[in-house]
Amino acid sequence: MSPSETWQGSPVVVEGIPFIVVPMALAVLAWYLGWPKVGAVFFLLALFVLWFFRNPERTIPADPKAIVSPADGKVLSVEKVYESRILKADAQRVSIFMGLTDVHVNRIPSSGRILGVFYNPGKFISAFKEKASLENEQQAVLLETETGQRILFIQIAGLVARRIVTWVHEGDRVERGRRFGLIRFGSRMDIYLPLESTITVHPGDRVSGGSTVLGVWR
Repeated sequence: MSPSETWQGSPVVVEGIPFIVVPMALAVLAWYLGWPKVGAVFFLLALFVLWFFRNPERTIPADPKAIVSPADGKVLSVEKVYESRILKADAQRVSIFMGLTDVHVNRIPSSGRILGVFYNPGKFISAFKEKASLENEQQAVLLETETGQRILFIQIAGLVARRIVTWVHEGDRVERGRRFGLIRFGSRMDIYLPLESTITVHPGDRVSGGSTVLGVWR
């Protein structure tokens, strides 16, 4: 079990600890040296980073047909596409933008088994842009549900994001709503659902990872 997995219920994700400790230490040092304004700046920065890496609990919907959002943020688009790289099939894609103020811990959309985790290096263009889905650095997770459907969800780096963290591995059995990773400092999540599902969100909607119902199985 990785250190991240043992911190599943912690109010702050373990990957954020170094980013919190460094500005806090610099704040203490500045105050010790008699630079209160500099110390205040570093202290506020530490508070922001602490807030950014927050890891709140979520109420997972009880409906077994519910597919939950894998991320917090704003729905950019909902459309039918052909996913040519992994699924090699038509699917319904929901794209979610995670801004700096959103929780960046990502969650499993449906219970099942991880068939594969695929890393693809790339660019760091704005996650708002459509071409970010194809050109940006990303990590894809392919999941087979307990009833045999396949869901693909992809963590995509953005203009500011420079680190994608994924805690699941091929062969893992996972539960809907479980935390599976995060992206640091602004990013995008694309989820590809089978055509035999009904999408329940629309562009412009705000969603919460693990608790907002993104779609349902027919």
